[in-house]
Amino acid sequence: MFSDVNMPSAKTVVSTAASVAASAMVIRSVARDLLPHEMQHYLLWSIRGFFRSFSPEVTIIIEEFDGLAGNQIYKAAELYLGNKISPNTEIYRVSLPVKESKMCITMGRNQEIVDIFQGLQFKWRQVTREVVESKELGQPTKLAEVRHFQLKFHKKHKGFVLNTYFPFILKEGYNVQESRKALKLHTLQHDPYRGYLSGSSCWSSINLRHPATFDTMAMDYDLKKAVMDDLNRFVSRKDYYAKVGKAWKRGYLLYGPPGTGKSSLVAAMANYLNFSIYDLGLSSIHHDAELRKVLLSTENYSILVVEDIDCSLDLNEGKDAETQPQSLNLPGRHAPKTNKVTLSGLLNFIDGLWSSCGDARIIVFTTNHKDKLDPALLRPGRMDMHIHMSYCTPCGFRKLASNYLGVTEHPLFSKIEELMASVSMTPAEVGEQLLKGDEPDTTLRGLVEFLQAKKRESLAEPAET
Repeated sequence: MFSDVNMPSAKTVVSTAASVAASAMVIRSVARDLLPHEMQHYLLWSIRGFFRSFSPEVTIIIEEFDGLAGNQIYKAAELYLGNKISPNTEIYRVSLPVKESKMCITMGRNQEIVDIFQGLQFKWRQVTREVVESKELGQPTKLAEVRHFQLKFHKKHKGFVLNTYFPFILKEGYNVQESRKALKLHTLQHDPYRGYLSGSSCWSSINLRHPATFDTMAMDYDLKKAVMDDLNRFVSRKDYYAKVGKAWKRGYLLYGPPGTGKSSLVAAMANYLNFSIYDLGLSSIHHDAELRKVLLSTENYSILVVEDIDCSLDLNEGKDAETQPQSLNLPGRHAPKTNKVTLSGLLNFIDGLWSSCGDARIIVFTTNHKDKLDPALLRPGRMDMHIHMSYCTPCGFRKLASNYLGVTEHPLFSKIEELMASVSMTPAEVGEQLLKGDEPDTTLRGLVEFLQAKKRESLAEPAET
């Protein structure tokens, strides 16, 4: 019955397929040799676009960084997908931060996860690629990672993804972050240009485990209460700041001699507010544009600390910032020996247009010599609250005695407080003496002897000069 039908033989089919393949190879070779690279790219893009037009899927790209700032959707998706287990995912990244009990799980490089949400299927792929940052003559080639997520789903669900799925991911990512939130101490990377050129963060971090709290701070009670009240008022007035047209930020100046607890107060503020700390060393910043990029990469609800501001910034150079040549230190060039961050550049971020880039930012400056600071730095709006970290007071001593020895009253307290009235002694010095023993009587007698010796030295100094 089928014998009259002219069916092609297997040999004919194979021969025809080979001929078509050979023709395609010839066309490809001719196109590669004769057509410009741009034309080849355009034709390839057009062909792919033609076939994609028949696909029911749409792809959304979620990059890790949006310009200079981090992409909140990327971060939320990374946290959200960390809780997902998929047969399509072969590699996971698992970490357990020091002194934490919960593991952090994220997708490995270039892995896929299928998420089912409200009966709909969403295909996620984490894409990591390496890019060359710089290739200067005589310099080693630097590679950096650029990361993004690809989300694929049926094109008819686009509205659902934007209006329902993404808000859900943001909320879940926030919940995951809060459940395992640990305060971080951020510091600039050794080569911050890696962050600038690759779009990744220029900060590296470790968990902040500083034990200082307002309960343990050896400060005057009224001053401590004033600081806590000011912090409470600041964090609760987001709408008020917006109403009056001010950036939601607060500046503090901590000044006083070394060893009076300036760094401990910063840690106590971080623990009190649950804010991470960014430790900014201005000496590693080469110019104002770099400073802006560094500051913009900090997160909201954080404390930016600039220690020893009088030593970190050439204030005389900053006063004539407009007339000073700016030196842009590109990779491969030698950085200048002098710091090119100007006072005007710093002030512009603290109190200028750039100050509005971020919410709930606290900026803390510390100095041992307040008199050396330019008056432009000290005015309200830049350093709103000036906190004098003084030598140890009777109130501070009693707090230290309670912390170190567990005693709130002792017959030697009055003698020690009398000596402190005539001898300048920092809380760090008092603490060091209290560390020398566990038994209150012996330890406090040792402190009395130390204070008496220090008083004799102070009385002898004028005679020697």
